[in-house]
Amino acid sequence: MISYSRQLYHFAFDPHSRIARLALGEKKLAFEEIPVKYWQPDDTILRLNPSGLLPILIETPEGDAGGKTRRLCESRAVMEHLEETYPEIRLWSEDLNERGEARRLVGWFERKFDYEVNALLLHEKMEKRLIGGGPPDIAAMRAGRDALKDHLRYFESLLQYRNWLAGQVMSYADFACAAQLSILDYFDEINWSRYPALKNWYMAIKSRPAFRPLLNDKLPGMAPSAHYKELDF
Repeated sequence: MISYSRQLYHFAFDPHSRIARLALGEKKLAFEEIPVKYWQPDDTILRLNPSGLLPILIETPEGDAGGKTRRLCESRAVMEHLEETYPEIRLWSEDLNERGEARRLVGWFERKFDYEVNALLLHEKMEKRLIGGGPPDIAAMRAGRDALKDHLRYFESLLQYRNWLAGQVMSYADFACAAQLSILDYFDEINWSRYPALKNWYMAIKSRPAFRPLLNDKLPGMAPSAHYKELDF
């Protein structure tokens, strides 16, 4: 059996990179982290993925057993590769309906949440600071916060009758949600007291060993919320 070493090119506060980190950790796969300033893609990143988008997972065969280097670009490709190649710990439910629901929710975060929340709130609060884009636009931040509340109410409604976001078992849908909300929680943008079911879900996923490295992430010049590292808050 061929063993592989892994390198993950990522940015700590990119939610799509966080999904990959969570999945690798949950599947107990060791990997080397290679931090990237995604807003300044260098030639190495562009050679690996012409879009310049993260994450990028490289798996290199070890020893003399043969095998080819694997390159997976962006979160959806990484998720599917890990599920197909390392099925011992499954992150898509074996139940057909739950698996379909989990994929729907992953798509929700890839498109709807990214467009309605991150493109406004995170762009104004974080990205502008990173790229030197001037002061935040207050109206855009307000619109992003209003959209965030709508999403949080929706997630709360799902968790009223489900153990996990897509159903009865934890899935990539939970990692997609946790990746997004954990960044917003770092910036203290979520009033958890208004969403008790969502808060209980977040504490449960936050307590998993795969999540712990995320709690040590720091953005220079921007301190985390007071409760960011607390498992019970």
